[in-house]
Amino acid sequence: MLSFIKRVSKKTGLPPGSLIHVGEKKTEDVRIRVIDYDENEISERELASPDECLSYKDKNSVTWINIDGLHDVSVIRKMGDIFGLHPLVLEDIVNTGHRPKMDDFEDYIFITGSMLFYKEEAAEIVSEQFSLILGSNYVISFQEIEGDVFEPVRERLRKGKGRIRKRGPDYLAYSLMDAIVDGYFIVLEKMGEDIESLEEELMSDPKTETLNKIHYLKRELISLRKSVWPLREVISLLSRGETDLIKENTVIFIRDVYDHTIQVIDTIETYRDMVSGMLDVYLSSISNRMNEVMKVLTVIATIFIPLTFIAGIYGMNFKYMPELEWHWGYHLALSGMFVIGVIMYAWFRRKRFL
Repeated sequence: MLSFIKRVSKKTGLPPGSLIHVGEKKTEDVRIRVIDYDENEISERELASPDECLSYKDKNSVTWINIDGLHDVSVIRKMGDIFGLHPLVLEDIVNTGHRPKMDDFEDYIFITGSMLFYKEEAAEIVSEQFSLILGSNYVISFQEIEGDVFEPVRERLRKGKGRIRKRGPDYLAYSLMDAIVDGYFIVLEKMGEDIESLEEELMSDPKTETLNKIHYLKRELISLRKSVWPLREVISLLSRGETDLIKENTVIFIRDVYDHTIQVIDTIETYRDMVSGMLDVYLSSISNRMNEVMKVLTVIATIFIPLTFIAGIYGMNFKYMPELEWHWGYHLALSGMFVIGVIMYAWFRRKRFL
């Protein structure tokens, strides 16, 4: 948290629209990829510089420009110059800690939020900020790193599956948003598996590591909730169809994404309740274990109370004690202690104290 505050402090005192990258540098080189398509043809290429995007600005086809890497603000500034993006939009793009939101500038729509996906090889959940610019004939997506949840959309474009090649850029923007929300489901599925395994561990043998895992899941769910709740508002604004850039026949698909977002939120809330309940169960289990230990120790101490009493009597240094002169006195005392111990143990077992 402190390192994030330090990065934000670099912008202190600067005028609005100043391009300062806020966040970690997650990739070395900025990569610009373009997919240009219509119903009959598609071309895919990688650009060496932002200047090459100028030729796609006024084409009749649909152009998807994807930029991986936000740390090079010169690239972001150049894209803003080519497509006429507002300086505050460019500022929000390079601010990777920004809250999800949507702004309608009439000529284009700006959307930003968080994208989550699960890396199988690293067995970890990766979070990065994404930004979308929806124009009249283009969609520009900005990402922190290379690698995303958009590959199924690229495959559909390459193979011409479904209606995506027959529709405009608004349908492409919907498809990207739908892929992002679907990525949340994959992450939640992984979290669900972790919660199930944690429940089994909690019931069988809770340890200190179990408590650490519970707190980790709780933090992850809070972070996930902070990402999804504002995204719901963004998709809700898009589903109203109050802009000419989104056609009426695309609005119904965006409403479906909104329904998926609500489902994600419900799942997150359910998991949060489960994790909170697991914390209570963990504390109860530790308390019960402590009670069991104290019960055993109390029973052992109780058994030894009469034995200590007998030993204390014969440990007194009185001269006239008749039992001290008995030939079998020692054996009788030990036998009495043993019998008393056995009787008390049997009584505790019968009362289910042990």
